[in-house]
Amino acid sequence: MAPNAPMPPNTLMTHMIPFFPDRDTSFSVARAMIDGGTTYLEVQFPFSDPTADGPTIQGASARALDAGFRLAAGWKFVSEILSYAASVESSVEVFVMSYASPVFARGVDAFVATAAEVGVAGLIVPDLPIDSDEGLYAAGRRHGVEIVPVIALGASPARVELTRAAGTRYIYASLRRGTTGAYTEIGEENIAFLQSLATDHARVVAGFGISSVEQVTAVLRYADAVVIGSAFVREVESAVAAGRSVYDAIRQRTATLAGVSGG
Repeated sequence: MAPNAPMPPNTLMTHMIPFFPDRDTSFSVARAMIDGGTTYLEVQFPFSDPTADGPTIQGASARALDAGFRLAAGWKFVSEILSYAASVESSVEVFVMSYASPVFARGVDAFVATAAEVGVAGLIVPDLPIDSDEGLYAAGRRHGVEIVPVIALGASPARVELTRAAGTRYIYASLRRGTTGAYTEIGEENIAFLQSLATDHARVVAGFGISSVEQVTAVLRYADAVVIGSAFVREVESAVAAGRSVYDAIRQRTATLAGVSGG
């Protein structure tokens, strides 16, 4: 998206893991999400110590590593996703989520430069916060890649204000404390949290424990986009176990949720 382009209406961000359960199937997952109408696609690069992830994402990441995921393969996978999106005239924006260790291993500036070369819209690195980012945000500005800060429910007012004042185009809100996967009840506490993050310049994308149409509807009253991840991993596992088409299952689930979000 161009820097001054208008923001889309409330929309859906789907989350997937390349090479889970294998490379070809995961590429079908990505295609299904794009064809199903997701506005944003978050591609999580698997890592052996995923501190913010619950058992569903952890298990999928471990299987992806066993299936041969490596950093270079991840960038190639993302490049192929973007080529596919262009071929079907999709305007999907692709974000890469990684933990800090792989970023450091490559070098912060080199990692961001590669993201820019591949064509991703942004990077999400939850364990590199704004005030301890090792140069990530500056590298994003140099290379024209959005860096998306992650802030969790229960953050101090000072942390909320630091995030709001950072001037980023997106803010990623974790709707509960802890790790991904478990069901999140949308109530007064996380609604107030989302309201505290609202700015004129940033889209608030909110996730952690979102899977149902009812949750999506509730979150999008207060956020610009809703993120769904573990539910899609479970959908993949269910389709594989039942011998059903993973592509069909993921496309249908995405289309349903995108329809709710207006994406």
